[in-house]
Amino acid sequence: MLETKVNWGRFNHWWIIPLVRWSVRQNLRSHLAGLWVYGQVPSGAAVLAPNHASWWDGYLLAELGWAAEHPWHIMMTDRQLTRFPFLRLMGVVGQRELRALSRGLRAGKWVVVFAAGEIRPAADVLPLHPGAAWLARRENVPLIPVAVRVVLRGAQWPEAFICLGKPCRPEQLEAALEQVVARLEADLRATPADLPLPGYLRLMPGRGSRHDRVDWPSRLLAWLAGMRSEG
Repeated sequence: MLETKVNWGRFNHWWIIPLVRWSVRQNLRSHLAGLWVYGQVPSGAAVLAPNHASWWDGYLLAELGWAAEHPWHIMMTDRQLTRFPFLRLMGVVGQRELRALSRGLRAGKWVVVFAAGEIRPAADVLPLHPGAAWLARRENVPLIPVAVRVVLRGAQWPEAFICLGKPCRPEQLEAALEQVVARLEADLRATPADLPLPGYLRLMPGRGSRHDRVDWPSRLLAWLAGMRSEG
């Protein structure tokens, strides 16, 4: 296993970590309509093995950890981490730094390993890389299949959903992840686009849509037309 030595240099300042966290949360709240979560959030060390269907997925799982006030590591490809090295300050770890991930699990953290290893279409789960199952087996911690989806439904802005499955054995991960992804897709199909998904809790508010409120230009147009705008 290879470890990457990081020279923080001028970035090792007390204000950088909250600034990075604020930047991530601002991105989420400015570009999404909100984040909804279904399932049992693990209370101790666990390997979370999500599908990877969008650029937002890492940020969404970071927000889940912050909201639960639970420390975490997220594995990122070396290429992406080279482009955004400041993400290390949040807990992001390179794909070859397995010892750091093991230490995190022993310290009670969540470790997020995208099971497919790359962004794919939402329902395209297989084949999986072995990292998530290997870590869970090595450290004897729960392995949680997770479905993540960012989708434009009835709102002006995309909505984000996380569906946490039940812990599974490492050799069961493929089937378990396919099942939880299918569950989330079925929930989205079965629910009218202008209604919230039953059983999903809103973890993070986001950007409001024009269908949620009547803005002043719309009120003005209604007034000029001799009408009254409600809402």
